[in-house]
Amino acid sequence: MEIRRFAELDSTSEEARRHAEAGGVTPVWIIADRQTSGRGRRGRAWLSPPGNFTGTLLLQPQCNPRKASELSFVAAVAIHDAVDALLPPPLRAGLKLKWPNDLLHTRRKLAGILLESSGVAEGELAWLSIGIGINLQHHPEGTAYPATSLAAIGAGMVTPDEMLQSLDEAFRRYLHQWQMLEGFSSIRRAWLARAEGVGSQVTVRLPEESFEGLFEGLAEDGAAQIRLGSGELRLVSAGDVFFPGASG
Repeated sequence: MEIRRFAELDSTSEEARRHAEAGGVTPVWIIADRQTSGRGRRGRAWLSPPGNFTGTLLLQPQCNPRKASELSFVAAVAIHDAVDALLPPPLRAGLKLKWPNDLLHTRRKLAGILLESSGVAEGELAWLSIGIGINLQHHPEGTAYPATSLAAIGAGMVTPDEMLQSLDEAFRRYLHQWQMLEGFSSIRRAWLARAEGVGSQVTVRLPEESFEGLFEGLAEDGAAQIRLGSGELRLVSAGDVFFPGASG
């Protein structure tokens, strides 16, 4: 995949949008040493100090928006495996995925994913970007969900370039699996094998309400399956999940 590097950007996702709207080549990695206006899900700020990985993968997925939403899980398993490959073996067991799109280490946030897209022509998305922030050397304090970094967990000095190489290899593998082999069913199995808290009590926060239940896994479309105290199984397509002890 092509790589475009910048010392500083407002946001790698914004640069991906500009690149796509200008008719630039895809797939392409947009990489920045530093972002001045990085963002996460729901418009939250994402701090991007030098030394961490900040990048966006821009794709033309050639599918409808509903199918393209599966790429959130493709990204999650690719990022998990890319980070796992750079960890000392004793640290690997703590690496898990949290629905919908966070990478944790011992239940502290290590990486986040932001999907954005635009334009539907003849039923297909014009482009989709996968923004990725990975805490390599630094992590924020006092966040709604506790954070950590590779340096903080004792993984040593992992450079952004090393992270990019590992990510590129993992994405190539899982994109091929999603596009050409078993499709989302295999990605769903891979995600569940790496998931944190299946069978555990969680709090789900939605814009209009919060509720508790057991996280039972993923529905066939990627929705979170939450078993309420009443016995009802509730499907959640968008929201935030917190494990006991995490603030919100």
